[in-house]
Amino acid sequence: MELSWSTFLLEIINFLVLVWILKRFFYRPVQSVIARRQQGIEQRLAKAAEMESSAQELQQKYQGRLEQWRGEREQARESLDIELNAEREKRQAALQRELAQQREKAAAMERRQQQDQQRKLELQALEQGSEFAARLLEQAAGPELEQRLGDMLVDALEDLDDVRLQQLRAQLSERDMVAEVASAFPLAAELRQRIAELLRELLQREVQCHYVEDPELLAGLRIGIGGWELDANLRDELHGFAHLARELAGA
Repeated sequence: MELSWSTFLLEIINFLVLVWILKRFFYRPVQSVIARRQQGIEQRLAKAAEMESSAQELQQKYQGRLEQWRGEREQARESLDIELNAEREKRQAALQRELAQQREKAAAMERRQQQDQQRKLELQALEQGSEFAARLLEQAAGPELEQRLGDMLVDALEDLDDVRLQQLRAQLSERDMVAEVASAFPLAAELRQRIAELLRELLQREVQCHYVEDPELLAGLRIGIGGWELDANLRDELHGFAHLARELAGA
């Protein structure tokens, strides 16, 4: 087969025309489409990269916020534990104080009950003792006991201080210079004389003594001048003892 240069030249011309036509009418639109598609792809890639960057940034923020939240949670838990421990200790201390107060109240009540019981026993013993002493003294009442009580009364008169004597002298008038001397038994003449002389000496004036017997005194004497009295007798002592016992019982 022989090479035809004319044919070869025409083929070259046809090829060049085809290339120009393709380039003029087909390559540029295709290239434009490819360029637009490439641009779209690049934009999407850029947007995807931006979204990925935003996602990473958000993830970092989330991780940071998560770590911060964990730290805050731990701090809040520690604070809550501290507050709970403090509140528990406070309540325990309050409970301990309340229990101590209750124990103290119970102990005080028990002591008071024991004291009341002890007091009742003491008062009962005192009442029984006073009753026994009263019966014993009533049985022992007699002239000898009265003589002793009379001596005690005379000693009490002799022991009056100057202030009391001055007050007594100032209170008594001339019409009060009659002394009533009561006794459960007849007084001996010696004791009568001693009482009269002692009253005259103490009051510094003449005193008329009027002697009477009062069996209710049981034993002892009672001297009365005007509104002033001096007692040393068994009945008044027993009454005073019983009155003291009643006061102690009512206290």
